[in-house]
Amino acid sequence: MPSGEVSLSTSSDDRLRLGVDIGGTFTDFALFGGAGTLAIHKQLTTPDDPSEAVLDGIAFMLERDGHALRDISEIVHGTTLVTNSIIERRGAVTGLVTTRGFKDVLDMREEKRYDVFDLRITFPSPVVPRPRRREVTERMRYDGQVTEPLVVAEVERAAQELVEQHGVEALAVGFLHAYANPAHEQAARVAINALYPDLPVTLSSDVFGGRREYERFTTASLNAFTQPMFARYLRRLETALAALGFGGRLYVMSSSGGTLTPSVAAALPVRVVESGPAAGVQMSAFHGRALGRGELLSFDMGGTTAKGALIRGGETLKVYELEVAREHDFKAGSGLPLRTPVVDMIEIGAGGGSVASMDARETVQVGPRSAGAQPGPACYGQGGVLATLTDANVVLGYLDPDNFLGGAMRLDPEAARTAIEEHVARPLGISVERAALGIHETISEDVARAFRIHASERGFDYRRSTMVAFGGSGPVHALSVARKLRIPRVVFPVAAGVMSALGLLASPLAFEVSRSRECYLDDLEAEQFVAEVEELLQRARAPLTAAGLTVSELAPVVRLDMRYQGQGHEIEVTMPDADALHRDFAQLARLFRERYAELYAFATLTAPLVITNWKVEITGPTPGLQAGYQLRQEALLEADGVPGNRPTCFGPGERWLPAQVVNRYSLLPGEQVVGPALIEERESTVVVGPEDRVVVDEFGNLVAELEGGSATADQD
Repeated sequence: MPSGEVSLSTSSDDRLRLGVDIGGTFTDFALFGGAGTLAIHKQLTTPDDPSEAVLDGIAFMLERDGHALRDISEIVHGTTLVTNSIIERRGAVTGLVTTRGFKDVLDMREEKRYDVFDLRITFPSPVVPRPRRREVTERMRYDGQVTEPLVVAEVERAAQELVEQHGVEALAVGFLHAYANPAHEQAARVAINALYPDLPVTLSSDVFGGRREYERFTTASLNAFTQPMFARYLRRLETALAALGFGGRLYVMSSSGGTLTPSVAAALPVRVVESGPAAGVQMSAFHGRALGRGELLSFDMGGTTAKGALIRGGETLKVYELEVAREHDFKAGSGLPLRTPVVDMIEIGAGGGSVASMDARETVQVGPRSAGAQPGPACYGQGGVLATLTDANVVLGYLDPDNFLGGAMRLDPEAARTAIEEHVARPLGISVERAALGIHETISEDVARAFRIHASERGFDYRRSTMVAFGGSGPVHALSVARKLRIPRVVFPVAAGVMSALGLLASPLAFEVSRSRECYLDDLEAEQFVAEVEELLQRARAPLTAAGLTVSELAPVVRLDMRYQGQGHEIEVTMPDADALHRDFAQLARLFRERYAELYAFATLTAPLVITNWKVEITGPTPGLQAGYQLRQEALLEADGVPGNRPTCFGPGERWLPAQVVNRYSLLPGEQVVGPALIEERESTVVVGPEDRVVVDEFGNLVAELEGGSATADQD
């Protein structure tokens, strides 16, 4: 049995299902099924053509494990391709057609400053520069009434100029108040496609059905900018898989925790900006439910970024906006806004490839710049010379240079020392070891600080929660971060190093739609309310029924953004039963006040209630991933790693201690490991501090108990 292969308790369905997650540094694979086995693999991403790593990794796994591609019934794919395209500005030549007088909305933004004291702040340039924007005559009121009809001839002329004079390869259409009535945008698309049938056209009302034209125009522009590239990538991947004998279904992970068909993902690439991280959060929620712990912090740290997400009551939290391509140290407001459903998470530039350097104050700064997969950290031996977090972890003894990725990739510790000495230790006049510990602690503190702010903004108390840690670098830093946040318990699931890939297999098909329509609750009749929701339900069902699901297999959820009259912000209210809208409509005022009281401790205002946004989510059947991983007996017999000690540096101070080296695959349920220890598996290493201990639970998870906490404390 290949090293790193483990087994899961499964249903009787033995079909093979493959999850593939492309990260900034590594591409992760999880092959589930076939008599209950979970085979895993990790290899470097190929930035120039990510599909190369995908296809090579699939071929490697199939040959290693004795399967054929035709044995796989389903491949679920998560990727950072859309995000990277936006950050690196590698997309289509894009144009924008908009309402007369509004072509400068993309430059005017929200007229807010993300740092009021810095006079030199910069914002990312729009992906559609001013010369590639055209205005046309049309005007829609906020209530959807037409005040100026669309002049189709102007649309045709604008499209011809943009295509023939500027070489536009994709077009966004953003009209004022199109969320209230998309008729003009739809007519514009018909006119443009009549002239250029193969030109991709994105309507702002399709990608974001809400108010605020800047966010809507930006979302439409980014969708158009990435659409041709992402559609080509998916076609190329589907063609290559079919040529190799794959006859199953391919799905793409969305940012909101569900999966999409390739056709939907190709049309709406902005829906997959955070696809890989969302899968990891979904898997954390899965583990929380299995372990009976509903209050969780999902901590994912890979080679490029660290992500944190809160889970309440066993369910992930969602938002409907995010920001990409931030210009200044990941500061909110310095990037491009997207309005799309996404798992609520905080993301910072902290990962194994994060570059360490000296800032203007002559102190250590780590990230957000990353060495990526090419050339990677200095210790990778691929030509990298900058000091990174991975180099520091090698110098500190946390990573075994001879056993990285199970020995498939040998690290160069001398190159790591040289890089740290040149870029950090010598400028500070300190030892290489102290500089390495500083790099490690800086990242842990940066992550903890970001998570602390994220939790405080949402009223979440870490002291009563459990951390689920995963990713290639997550287990190395998890206990240090947890201690800073005063989290008493950390869970390291089986296959923690590739958990996002596994999370892809736990995510159902899903689709969401929303619309802005402001109205007073007292002015609504039940029939009007039901008709409004039913229209959204039909739109949300369409992509799933097109994928072969029946209406009886679909689970709808209806959410409303509501507020008291005169307030500037809304709260989200979930309808109890989307199949009983008439009944629940009568309870809507009570539901709002109950939710308001949960958030603000009182709800005694007598002002009228206002509905602003209507949101519908449709979810298909949950994949048959059963709770409880356990290492298979064959894996245990093969996992006879040589026990021993390795000198390892721990903080605070520079305490070099002999840390016990443990092969994770040799551990059985009920066993415990007392720190200092290094629990190694193929894809990652759990660093256990001198004051900590780890027990193996009945499912094979490693549960770390921090000093003052208890791994067997009452469940949340």
